[in-house]
Amino acid sequence: MKKLSELKIGESGVIHSFENDDIFLKLMEMGCIPGELITVEQIAPLGDPISISVAGYQLSLRNDEAESIIVGPNLQ
Repeated sequence: MKKLSELKIGESGVIHSFENDDIFLKLMEMGCIPGELITVEQIAPLGDPISISVAGYQLSLRNDEAESIIVGPNLQ
């Protein structure tokens, strides 16, 4: 298991869980639900924010948000 913030451009994973309960609902509303495939598309030059692909659309997340998402390996 890794944090989403540890993935590099082009790497994928499946959302496993969330570390931070304060941001849990916000992330769920944006389509970041457990079991969903997530791919890192771009990382800003200074590392924040990152652009991801999840639930069929592009989403930008700050590093503190990405650090709270735990992803497992993409087995597909």
